[in-house]
Amino acid sequence: MSSSKLTVSLLSAVSMVALGVSAPAMAQDETEGTIAPVAEDTIVVTGARGKPRTVKESPVPIDVFDSEDLEDVSFTDANDILRNLVPSYSLSRQPISDGASFIRPASMRGLPTDKTLVLVNSKRRHRAALVSIGGSGTQGPDVATIPAIALENIEVLRDGAAAQYGSDAIAGVINFILKEDREGFKLTSQIGEFYAGDGEEWIVSANAGLPLGPDGFLNVSVEVSDAEKTDRSEQYCESWWCVEEQAAIDPVYAAGVESLFGGENVQPWGRPEAEALRTFFNAALPLGGGTELYSFGNYSESEATGNFFYRYPGNGVIEDVRLEDGSIYNPTEIYPGGFTPLFSGKVLDYSLVLGLKGESDKFAWDLSARNGQSEIQYSLANTLNPSMGPMSPTRFEPGNLINEETQIQADFSYLMEVGLASEMVFGFGLSYLEESYEIEEGEPASYETGPYVQSDPYDFCLEDMSGPTAAGAGIADLDCTDADDPVYRQVVDGSNGFPGYSPEFSGIYERDSYAVYLDLSTDITEKLFVQGAVRFEDYSDFDSELIYKVAARYALSDAVGIRGSFGTGFRAPTPGQQGTTNVSTRLPNGIPVATALSPPSSPLAQALGATPLEPETSTNYTAGVTATIGAFDVTLDFYRIELQDRVNAISTISIVDDCDEETGGIQTDCLGFRDNLIDAGAVGAETIDAAFYFTNAFDTITEGFDLVVTTDKDWGTYGSTDFTLSANYNETEFDGEVDELFNDESQYDFVNDEPNWRGVFTAKHEVGDISGLLRLNYWGPYDNSNGSTAPLTFQEFDPELFVDAELSLDVNDTTRFSVGARNLFDNYPDEGELGETCCGRIYRSDSVVDWQGGYYYAKATLTF
Repeated sequence: MSSSKLTVSLLSAVSMVALGVSAPAMAQDETEGTIAPVAEDTIVVTGARGKPRTVKESPVPIDVFDSEDLEDVSFTDANDILRNLVPSYSLSRQPISDGASFIRPASMRGLPTDKTLVLVNSKRRHRAALVSIGGSGTQGPDVATIPAIALENIEVLRDGAAAQYGSDAIAGVINFILKEDREGFKLTSQIGEFYAGDGEEWIVSANAGLPLGPDGFLNVSVEVSDAEKTDRSEQYCESWWCVEEQAAIDPVYAAGVESLFGGENVQPWGRPEAEALRTFFNAALPLGGGTELYSFGNYSESEATGNFFYRYPGNGVIEDVRLEDGSIYNPTEIYPGGFTPLFSGKVLDYSLVLGLKGESDKFAWDLSARNGQSEIQYSLANTLNPSMGPMSPTRFEPGNLINEETQIQADFSYLMEVGLASEMVFGFGLSYLEESYEIEEGEPASYETGPYVQSDPYDFCLEDMSGPTAAGAGIADLDCTDADDPVYRQVVDGSNGFPGYSPEFSGIYERDSYAVYLDLSTDITEKLFVQGAVRFEDYSDFDSELIYKVAARYALSDAVGIRGSFGTGFRAPTPGQQGTTNVSTRLPNGIPVATALSPPSSPLAQALGATPLEPETSTNYTAGVTATIGAFDVTLDFYRIELQDRVNAISTISIVDDCDEETGGIQTDCLGFRDNLIDAGAVGAETIDAAFYFTNAFDTITEGFDLVVTTDKDWGTYGSTDFTLSANYNETEFDGEVDELFNDESQYDFVNDEPNWRGVFTAKHEVGDISGLLRLNYWGPYDNSNGSTAPLTFQEFDPELFVDAELSLDVNDTTRFSVGARNLFDNYPDEGELGETCCGRIYRSDSVVDWQGGYYYAKATLTF
């Protein structure tokens, strides 16, 4: 894949428009969303078929953030923007988490991001190639590929909407609306770094609007960024190995550490270094008679480099082995100070949507087709394949992951006079979707099982260890009676840190599905609006699903309204979740453990008790009130999400070489007995040390509420201020029995390791050419446990308050300069006190509370 992909997409779309063939991008009704009080009158397209409604009139809660709101957030990553604007949207940075270091999983209302449907211009966005290897195995769209400068607004529907949009819309819907300007140019440049003196980052973005015919438009956006890594660790010093202590007594080791790490910590914890190019285009051409051709699409290319755990000499990876000539080899010949594998991911993402739509007085239609693909190309450096001995390379290409989707969709709406307060919107449609997930084989050295994975690979010793064979008789320092002789040493295979995808673990997983839906809505009276939807979907790999939803809003007065909804939903496990496989090297107590994530259909997972994945189903309830109280606009919405057959990874099962029920980590029925797995034909069972898989593990209930209060104040000659307070309370509990393979620690952390309370307060003041913004981000207390099984140890984390501030000056009509700080007072969450924060780690690296510290920046914007 190269940047020419974007050029091809742009030229094809433009040429199709020019030739009058067909090009896509659903032109939206003009919106001017804002978080100021005027948002109550903002027109929204999300959650409504046919006639759009205002935020205030919506029967379900919707947030609308316009381009000014987005610019007021100093981040350009859409994930970070949402985290700062929507309290129920959370995000964590996950170093040493394989692909999650490059594509960050998020959550909304405490549910993983793949239970929130993502749309662009009201069309479904394709999923990323990453399937998170732990937890729920999240595979959702990578919204970081959408540059903020391309967006006119973001609409966030905070309610289940699977009956309207299909699979995934359980927690809600996020709709990214692209700019439609046919003239003008904007250029922004931002540079900043953390208070700690690292993580320097620069971002340049541009947007241009061009006319396409007399009334059409072509809007193009480009963003380029480069970010240096950060490090919030301390030097590696544990009971099993302490770098500084060892360096003090071993000058060769000390020199090796200095040579490879240059005085830095051997085990960094922080943000990976990254660079990215992201582009988007949006185009439309009216053809007359209410008909319009449209097209939109993107090309994104990013690359980031992080690291895995530090490998110190003698930890099971860096060990003496006896070569074929009888001599002894140790990887310290290459890495005398040990090594920390560097893990890189190149993420390629592109999409193209083509469509034709039209409308008359009563009837509207929209025919569209889309294709989207996400690919991750992995690479490893500064490591080795221990089983290959001195023949091992130090750089590897372990393989690629590819997710592709193609969808054809037809949507229709008709206004019918039914004798009520308004015409009834009769919406209906159908779609066909093809999905594929591919695991591409890595280079052979990345998965090769070399000779040193075996004990005595060259038969130097007799089987009873009583002495040498003829082959070993001439080796002077060989002692076959000593079990610690290097001749018996076994080491792991594959590129260390991330073994490559072998032919047995490579392949493509495909499916198709079709759906039909019906959506009715009307004003029964001038005060009562009702809406109902029903949807049928059929998947080639699952049974069909029939789901529905009803919603209503009643205006008690011009100032107060009540609203609510009830509906069912579902989420079909993706081909990626069904087929993904991974073997990663984990290092509890510094000792390498090859841990396999195996597809539920594989012989390994089946031998461990796995069953095929089934769809997750949900029942959603919401009830809320909207009110204007003096100068304040208030919305308060309660919700309850009952989620059945929730997909989650089981707790890791240790693979052991005996069937003693007293062995730690083994189940009472010898579930982790290696010989049983080998007999079942489980590929790789000979070399792995632990395994897990995804399953429909349990049912949960998620409850909470969202509160939004907005107002403004005119201070006369001193300017005006807009105020917004958004708060979310969210809690999740298990509903019924939990799979016994989900251990005590996993169960406790699942419920307690994220804050229940989250709040954002924003004040923006403008006076003349100067504006200032103050934003407070609040996270409530939360808990964490450690210990796998009872008795557990616990840590409670205190609430945190981060303050962001920005000051801007409009130099003239075209130029604006801004300076600001995120986390102005350089606040950090509590340091981790449990055993999980080992190996140089100071803070919980998966915390939703950011642990990078304060960041300051300067930004310039030119608008023409």
